[in-house]
Parts: sequence; structure tokens; C-alpha cells
Amino acid sequence: MRLDFGHALREMQNGRAATLDVRPMPSIGPGVYELKDSDEKTWYRVMYLARKDDVIHVLDCFEKNVAKTQKKDIKTAVARLSHVKRRLMEEQSNAKRKAEK
Repeated sequence: MRLDFGHALREMQNGRAATLDVRPMPSIGPGVYELKDSDEKTWYRVMYLARKDDVIHVLDCFEKNVAKTQKKDIKTAVARLSHVKRRLMEEQSNAKRKAEK
């Protein structure tokens, strides 16, 4: 599974389509998607923020045994998305300050 998800993320990082099923996750935030895969006993998920400046930000990875994504997994992804957005804003602000010097 890790190899499959790693390959899908690499393909997307290089601007190609994911090699796994993808679905948008608007309940987490705009630009957030879920990579999906499964085997005979478990569903596997990777939630990520779409490419921003050639970086894909993985928000959470987990296994699930029921069809619906649990609230704790959604909360984790929302919190991590908030952290990523804050960090991106800080980086942008720092880049502006350096350019003004």
C-alpha cells in the first residue's frame, strides 16, 4: 500500500494524474483531496492539499473499516490544513520582506 500511495503522490508531484482513485474533500477545505485504495480487508486513505508551489501537502494517512470517514480523521486533517496554510502565509510574508530589502 505504501508503495502504491507513494507512486501516486510522485506522479501528481510531477504533474501527472494520480494512479489511484481520487475524490475531493470539500468538508476539509478547498483544494483538499483523498487518495483511495483498498485490499480484501481494509480501506486506506491519504488526505492531501493539492499542489502548491510544486509541493503536495499530505494532511493525514489512515486505515478505515467502515464506509464513512470518522470525525476524528476529518478533525486531524482540518487542523493540519490550518497549520499548512499558516506556514505558507508565513513563507510568503518572509519572501516579501526579503524582496523589499
